Amino acid sequence: MFPITDLSDARLVPARPDLADIRLRGRVDAARYVAGQSARLIAASAPLRRRPSGDAGIETEAVMGDPVTLYDTGEGFAFVQLENDGYVGYLPEAAIALDVPPPTHRVTALRTFLYPAANMKRPPLGHVSLGAGLGIAGREGDFLRLADGAHTFHDGAFADGAYVFADHCAPVGIVEPDPAATAERLVGTPYLWGGRTSLGLDCSGLVQLCLALAGIPSPRDADQQEAGLGTALPTRLDGLVRGDLVFWRGHVGMMLDETRLIHANGHHMTVAVEPLAGAVERIAEKSYGAVTSIRRITSSVGS
Repeated sequence: MFPITDLSDARLVPARPDLADIRLRGRVDAARYVAGQSARLIAASAPLRRRPSGDAGIETEAVMGDPVTLYDTGEGFAFVQLENDGYVGYLPEAAIALDVPPPTHRVTALRTFLYPAANMKRPPLGHVSLGAGLGIAGREGDFLRLADGAHTFHDGAFADGAYVFADHCAPVGIVEPDPAATAERLVGTPYLWGGRTSLGLDCSGLVQLCLALAGIPSPRDADQQEAGLGTALPTRLDGLVRGDLVFWRGHVGMMLDETRLIHANGHHMTVAVEPLAGAVERIAEKSYGAVTSIRRITSSVGS
């Protein structure tokens, strides 16, 4: 279970007036306290919302294989905490399942299709995105067969079987050593508030995904990343190296070298590369103000 340490950040506190995590007994008021159940996401991806409503904004996304703690279900939604970063909210109930084994593989392609047989000519069942976790039960030729019960699709119905092209995956534990290289692969991905898949990303989702593929755990939002990642550097725009993170109030980008920044942003509405100096000038004038900090991720390439 994700540790509950900071009760001041509601994003990370699994509690509401009628129900709270049993670990919060005596710390928060709730009508009842429950021990959460371990579950995993079995959909390709699913939006996590602050309220159990389809018109509530997307706070973040979970992807196939992500572990969650399940507290309650009702009216098609599951009240959960994401284990990777502690975010609390509501997922579609059909997107998760209990007793799903941990993933054995990760998707390394930007996205790949799942097929009903080990045959690329069959109509695909759906797709999974970069970083998704897959439980693999075996291999048939060029394809890997997913374990039963580890997946579902857009209509919520389980398929009899699912297969993924083997070269689009790697065993869990194999990492991409350069987060900035992963970010470069995602150039052109549309900006999506709350997004963290190769179909749509926001600024902190891009950073979190790229670090995760390098084996570096990361909080979800820019303010959390600014407070908890790496080592603080002087707030200067020279001497930066590949992988350094540049923060504004509510925004983050990653350096590709001393002068170029890559970030998912609402100005371009995409993941884009631009000169840091130009981004700093535009952002100061139009949106988030001045750079608030720069942090170095010590395991990134060039640090």
